[in-house]
Amino acid sequence: MAQNSAAKPETSVAARAGSATALNEEGTAGKTTIASSVVQKVAGIAAREVSGVYAIGGGVSRAFGAIRERIPGSGTVTTSGVSVEVGEKQAAVDLDLVVEYGARIVDVARAVRRNVISTVEQITGLEVIEVNIAVNDIHVPEDDEAGDTSTTTRVE
Repeated sequence: MAQNSAAKPETSVAARAGSATALNEEGTAGKTTIASSVVQKVAGIAAREVSGVYAIGGGVSRAFGAIRERIPGSGTVTTSGVSVEVGEKQAAVDLDLVVEYGARIVDVARAVRRNVISTVEQITGLEVIEVNIAVNDIHVPEDDEAGDTSTTTRVE
């Protein structure tokens, strides 16, 4: 490995200054890798921060997440509904969202995309090349108020 780095021409400080935020710069003393689970958590937290987002995940992942949250010691589920692809310098994020009724979906998606990109790039140093958002459901507040109607029957 020493032979390989000696054969490369030395990059000037001025040339490297433009890429100071690069994760794995040439000429550094080591390599930094970021696990996909880290990017998943960061993206999930950033998406939840946006007003109008009720939950993250589709029906099945939200159901499993609700079960996992009830298990003592399992912690909170921040990666449910978030999938990522992480390379050495770039990341792509896919999100499944449930939006609050009344919120403009286009605006919520735009705000989520902007917040996820800026937060992931700021925290990890990775360039986010895309954030794909799938809105799978809309949360209606009346659904919460109705509660469990399975014990009430319409007919006797």
